[in-house]
Amino acid sequence: MISYFRPAATLLLLMTFLTGGLYPALVTLLAQGVFPAQANGSLIHDKQDQTIGSALIGQSFSQARYFWGRPSATAPYPYNAAASGGSNLGPTNPALSDAVKLRIQALQQLDPDNRALVPVDLVTASASGLDPHISIAAAHYQIKRVAKARKLPESVVRDLVESHSEPRQWRIFGEPRVNVLSLNLALDAYSQATTP
Repeated sequence: MISYFRPAATLLLLMTFLTGGLYPALVTLLAQGVFPAQANGSLIHDKQDQTIGSALIGQSFSQARYFWGRPSATAPYPYNAAASGGSNLGPTNPALSDAVKLRIQALQQLDPDNRALVPVDLVTASASGLDPHISIAAAHYQIKRVAKARKLPESVVRDLVESHSEPRQWRIFGEPRVNVLSLNLALDAYSQATTP
């Protein structure tokens, strides 16, 4: 029995060094060298170099002058990056149906002039609860409200949506989408640049 202890302990130490020390160090160095922005969280900074968010994690926007993202089901508050997760409500669960109906009513009350169908991603949370993107349809649904709140022509807001639209990943995965934070930052920048 003792004869097995030394090789087992040696193997444990070797594998701990390789998989717990050397491998993570190499991956970290490689990531920092090849993809530094992504390795550091795809952070977005303002002109004063203050971190204002991440391109990978959604944020809550509730003012009419901003585009709104998908609902978040993270606990104990929305868009909690430390508690990524969905609601785990299945499509036949009445609680999901009730929540969607309430979200549709809320959107229609906040934008009573909009008679278009509400895109599904504006009333359902993503699996992670942190999705920073909305569909092109969800962005177009909100153009009139945002333009009215900012006193901008709808064509200007539509052009900003189009210029911030992202194609499918590698042209095959997912759907075309818009990053809500980057679009809202572009709106703020445009408003500041055109304000006398």
